[in-house]
Amino acid sequence: MSDRDVAVELFRGDCACSQAVLGAYGPRYGLTEGQAMRVAAGFGGGMGMAETCGVVTGAVMLIGLAYCDDACGTRERRAAAHAAIASFMAEFRRRHGTLVCRELLGCDVSTPEGALLAKERGLSAKCEEFVRSAAEIVDGLLSDARRSDAEGRGKSQV
Repeated sequence: MSDRDVAVELFRGDCACSQAVLGAYGPRYGLTEGQAMRVAAGFGGGMGMAETCGVVTGAVMLIGLAYCDDACGTRERRAAAHAAIASFMAEFRRRHGTLVCRELLGCDVSTPEGALLAKERGLSAKCEEFVRSAAEIVDGLLSDARRSDAEGRGKSQV
């Protein structure tokens, strides 16, 4: 099963959208699934406030893991991660029009009324679509990171 499929299955299994993305891919970068679930728990539902979509924040955390190492404490060392994050956000926005949870869903899931409306409208299917979309975008970015990392190792060995 691909990481993309794992992300969708995690979401279907009642994980938050942010947890689904980080939980599926995090083990590639040294996080256990449990650690990923704990780190990403507060980011679902637009950080619990229907703000930035949880799949976006989950992807941002994942991109940081993929593009940075323990020496990423400088702006220069974070530049590749920031570029990849900008690419992710631009593509997600192109596909879905926004990065904001309440705008994606058409209701504010942080309120009791909005949560009920989301349930009545079956909006978890839309969230599943966003999980799959984010995973597709991330797959391409992670391939780019692996290619870049391999090229960098090759140059340092020359």
